[in-house]
Amino acid sequence: MFQFPYALQALPGTLSAQWDTSDFAQYRAAFPPEHAVSKAALTEHVQDLMSRDVKISYLKSLQGYLWESGYRTGQLKAPLFRDVGPKFASWAADGVRIIIYSSGSVAAQKLLFAHTNAEPADLIPMIADYFDTVNAGPKTEASSYERIASKHTGYPPEEWLFLSDNVKEVEAAKQAGMQSIIVERPGNAALSDDARKLHTVIKSFEGL
Repeated sequence: MFQFPYALQALPGTLSAQWDTSDFAQYRAAFPPEHAVSKAALTEHVQDLMSRDVKISYLKSLQGYLWESGYRTGQLKAPLFRDVGPKFASWAADGVRIIIYSSGSVAAQKLLFAHTNAEPADLIPMIADYFDTVNAGPKTEASSYERIASKHTGYPPEEWLFLSDNVKEVEAAKQAGMQSIIVERPGNAALSDDARKLHTVIKSFEGL
């Protein structure tokens, strides 16, 4: 994602300026003690986790903190595919509830959708709710989707449509009784022939 290089770039300056501040203390304290003993140890651990694409809550929280500064100063702007903004607006106008479920923290999700390259740039008013791996669970487990649906009891699982570029996530959503479609975007991992046979695949929200 576009924010990851920014987070690594911003980390040294942030640690240098804020290591001993009360604002940063909660993020440092969330790391395992052996990785929070020094700026160098924390930096090395963050670089290792991000190089392996490890999704763990304390890293996501720190990334969100770094991204917030970038969005606030205008250095970061979420580059959405061109079909996303218009489709969000169309869904919202039709009364469709848009809910985000991401491995990124809820705080990071809100930052992203408030600062996009769409028109309008702030999509927050169109979004009804947010879920991440903390308040819902892992995205490849059916129980996570069941938990999300349980928070919106006015809509039975079969009325939900979950969109993802990840086959395992689509399968988990289907196991929970939801409809689910693979969105194949540039840069995604190649889909197998079996995945194309088992699941509906679209290349744009315009295909919905």
